[in-house]
Amino acid sequence: MKPNEPSMTALMSCFVRAYHTEHDTPVIFRDDMARQLITDEEYKQIQTFLANGLGFFAPERLDAFSSSEEKVKWIVQTQLAPTPIARAAYTERIVQHEKRLGATQYVMLGAGMDTFAFRHPNSGMTIFEVDHPNTQQFKRERIHMASWNMPSYLQLVAADFIKDDAASRLLAAGFRPSKKTVFSLLGVSYYLEKEHFYRLLHRLAPLMTEGSSIVFDFADEQLFTSPVKRVQNTLALAQQSGEPMKAAYPIEELEKQLQHHRLFIFEHVSPEQIQAEFFSNRNDDLAAFEHVHYVHAVRK
Repeated sequence: MKPNEPSMTALMSCFVRAYHTEHDTPVIFRDDMARQLITDEEYKQIQTFLANGLGFFAPERLDAFSSSEEKVKWIVQTQLAPTPIARAAYTERIVQHEKRLGATQYVMLGAGMDTFAFRHPNSGMTIFEVDHPNTQQFKRERIHMASWNMPSYLQLVAADFIKDDAASRLLAAGFRPSKKTVFSLLGVSYYLEKEHFYRLLHRLAPLMTEGSSIVFDFADEQLFTSPVKRVQNTLALAQQSGEPMKAAYPIEELEKQLQHHRLFIFEHVSPEQIQAEFFSNRNDDLAAFEHVHYVHAVRK
């Protein structure tokens, strides 16, 4: 993240959720509120940027589309949307399931422009959104722009995952460690050095009472050497945006780190399984992203 600027990844993920909801059928993850957090000018600018960037994403397809709209849809479906929409669908399904099993708190680490708290006003859960101060200030401004009321059950917790102790910030915001909680850590593991990611897990684990769980996505160890063009595109875009991807993980290494904190993998979802569950039987270009996995781990 560039100094004094909100996360471009967060803004782009918000755009993707809005675009997917409006343009794709069937919808994998519906977010009818995301569009309200983006100005009309930004929405058009992102579309123009994508259409003009086809030569970067796929120079061999420069003559394959008859309109800018077709270019944008192809780029969003192939390059940008698969991971944000599928991981959101997966995570929110777990949150709803864990709520039925007694979870009363939901902590979103790296929440970005997420709208869960506003889409589920009657969830009965206390929701904590933890993110970089710049991104949170940007989100506050957009909530005001959209004329949304800040709900009493939502706490915005500003924390830099590298410099700050997110656990202490959560406790100060009213988080109750004795309560069963679901933690999500989406789109974060890629952008932290391994030592910082594992340190974050180390600090969060004591906040998890027995039965609490965490959901996160990660890239496997083949990410940085992948021959797949759209994976190479993602790495290049992240670098250019000032938010480079820094870490990839063997599942065995993650499992060992989690077990050290009495967190045991309940479910590991591979790219092939993500494809089968969320992208099968489609007639468009949406498909699971290579090398991206999901983990749901439970504290014992």
